[in-house]
Amino acid sequence: MIVMNDDRITERAEDLLPEERAAGSADPEAQAQAILEESDEREYGEAPVPEHRTSDQTVSPDDTTR
Repeated sequence: MIVMNDDRITERAEDLLPEERAAGSADPEAQAQAILEESDEREYGEAPVPEHRTSDQTVSPDDTTR
């Protein structure tokens, strides 16, 4: 996991996306920290478990909408 430091948080707080700015925040630094923590978790967190299906669990060509 990436180490959270003040410089990284400050830099992210100064560079909020337009939609993040529009949402508003009384504490942009806390908002930036939350954004970075969520992003780090998605990127460096546990890998999702691959999905395994058997042939009887798949959709037949006749069952599609096309």
